[in-house]
Amino acid sequence: MNKNTTDINYQLSMTQEILLTSEAGDKIAPQQNLTFQQGTATGKVIVVRPDIKKQKIVGIGTSFTESSAFVLAHLTKDKRAEVMENIYGEKGANFSIARTHIGATDFAVHGRYSYAEVKDDTNLTSFSIAVDSDGFSAQHYPGIKDEQFDLLPMIKQAYAIKNQQVDKDLKIVASAWTAPPWMKTIEDYYVKPTPENNHQGTGGELKPQYVATYADYLIKYLDAYQQEGIELWALTPVNEPHGNSGQWESMHFTPKTQRSFIKDHLGPKLKASAHKDVKLLIYDQNRDEMEHWTDEILGDKATSEYVYGTAVHWYESSNQVNEEVFDRVHEKFPEFSIIHTEGTIDDLGKDAPQGILDPVRFKESNWFKNDDFWWNENATDWAYTATWAPKPEDHPIYTPVHRYARNIIVSLDHWLEGWIDWNIVLDKQGGPNHVGNFCGAPIMIDTDTGEVYYTPIYYVLAQFSKTIRPGDTALQVNQQLDGLDKDALHASAAINDDGLVSVQLLNTTKAPINYSLQIGSQYAQVSIAANAIQTVRVKL
Repeated sequence: MNKNTTDINYQLSMTQEILLTSEAGDKIAPQQNLTFQQGTATGKVIVVRPDIKKQKIVGIGTSFTESSAFVLAHLTKDKRAEVMENIYGEKGANFSIARTHIGATDFAVHGRYSYAEVKDDTNLTSFSIAVDSDGFSAQHYPGIKDEQFDLLPMIKQAYAIKNQQVDKDLKIVASAWTAPPWMKTIEDYYVKPTPENNHQGTGGELKPQYVATYADYLIKYLDAYQQEGIELWALTPVNEPHGNSGQWESMHFTPKTQRSFIKDHLGPKLKASAHKDVKLLIYDQNRDEMEHWTDEILGDKATSEYVYGTAVHWYESSNQVNEEVFDRVHEKFPEFSIIHTEGTIDDLGKDAPQGILDPVRFKESNWFKNDDFWWNENATDWAYTATWAPKPEDHPIYTPVHRYARNIIVSLDHWLEGWIDWNIVLDKQGGPNHVGNFCGAPIMIDTDTGEVYYTPIYYVLAQFSKTIRPGDTALQVNQQLDGLDKDALHASAAINDDGLVSVQLLNTTKAPINYSLQIGSQYAQVSIAANAIQTVRVKL
């Protein structure tokens, strides 16, 4: 018997379900089931170990943003209900985890707002979340069909969909991009990089006298959303504490300042509030830098008692997953979760800034209603061929579907518990974004015609979400690629409480790959189509 497998006989006869989403046009399409046989497979083998259970999974999901709500407000009520059902309903993607923003982000229609605009209002008597539900005027935006629809109504509609079904799970992570300007050193939402400041834009940091006030501000937000019937699952102190060079709303923390903020202010206040069950996630930025933050914060007992886990993004590379960082962090801090809270196809269709060596390929085009764009090497990101980027080799041209599927599958195979996409819906340009940071979205809508385009990313995320559910447990997976390029085939697996194993696979190549799926002392011979995501489900 191969050292990677076992001689346990699970009495398997046949797969229960095989689903396929592919460049050829399959969209979560059922495939013919396959039989298992006794023996140890050779050649290309994916070995799933139900006897080695790993992390519990909280789900796959996407995000609520003001920009998404604005785009959806351009649809008729019935059409919007259909789109929302396709996102949150059991017959649709049935996303089980989500993220939303506390105050403004670049994906707000005009940005530059908070919930406490009155300067030096340390008691936060002016605090209000009205901006999240005040809607959009059809007079100002002639395409608007529903003036009342906004971020909070969008979240409430998702809740209403969930509450009508047996599977009600929707865990929401909330992240602030910034404190109100008066709490910060720059007294502004952000200072853009200019020649005058030597291109050193910034989001500023908290003034010492307002550190405690900012903790109160976050608790007030939880209070206000609770009063609206929304119980948030988790909170991060700030989105992207390294900042973004002042390009849009941001605020800086270092690992040390975030540690003291949690230990001395937010942690105790959260624990003493009506929201003591809200999970606190640290960091909320790129994977490659997370270890320094976990060492500093999770390594401090007095701080870590308030922390549930670490939130990460993917913008450090368009093709690397940085799973070795996850492995090291998990080894040091096994009791803490890792949740991916943001990833998107960024810098979509933007002109190349200075210092890009290949400005022609930097700018994408023709992604709306064109599946071919998403299934092939057509996307670049902010650091593609940039002379000023720290590691431009980590930012090659990439295939959007591969970036998503590879990141999710490999991350789940290395201790990730949840994976959240960024904006679920954007317009056909990849906005609105008040600073021109256009991005892809699973669903893109022509706000002039109301035409809804479900991109291949939607079907990939939906296939994962339908077959990776909250409470599932990741399983050990070993891959014998038998000469294949290491990026050709990726696999992960999870099992639910009923013994249903779901194996997720990505074939990045332009040819089908024949492999054997080995579970215990049995295997099935499987073929995954060219350029495809396959889910193989087996009942133990």
